[in-house]
Amino acid sequence: MDELQARLVALVRCSPVLMRALRAARAVDPPEWLIGAGAIRDRVWDHLHGFTRPVSVKDLDLAFFDPGSLGSERERSVQSALTARAPDLTWDVTNQAAAHLWYPQVFGVEVDPLTSTSDAVATWPETATAIGVRLLADDSIHVVAPCGLDDLFALICRRNPRRVTSEQYRRRVEMKQIVKRWPRVRILDARD
Repeated sequence: MDELQARLVALVRCSPVLMRALRAARAVDPPEWLIGAGAIRDRVWDHLHGFTRPVSVKDLDLAFFDPGSLGSERERSVQSALTARAPDLTWDVTNQAAAHLWYPQVFGVEVDPLTSTSDAVATWPETATAIGVRLLADDSIHVVAPCGLDDLFALICRRNPRRVTSEQYRRRVEMKQIVKRWPRVRILDARD
């Protein structure tokens, strides 16, 4: 495990909310599950800004990959099972095997089917959110970071060009109020 990965794992372990979410997800255990995106970025950037008060997690993105069950009922059953184990958490559950089916309706762009949850993480909008973690049976934490962890720990918000357009990126940065919430974050232009 490299230094940044070790730092990330330590920060996740120090978060009661993330650890409770990881334990709930491990108990439900959908295929190839990962918790990631904003919940991970928020934890690291809050820490790097010296915010000592725990900030509430708006939602926990749980991605999984089940190509044998592409209907929304599979996502709903995973969400129900997670909510039963951690009812105070707001779960956002997505079967990444089905993303190519709904993506055109939501974002107006056709996309190829993904091959795994790790492949899905590699398409998430910013490099600092293209990160997922899983709690393994031995309580170790597995990290998936196809864009690396450098931007996350360097407080850099950069567009992941794999799927998100420059315009979508700009809207997300504004909507998420990144500069207001984390003033030390450097926002790179969508072309960078």
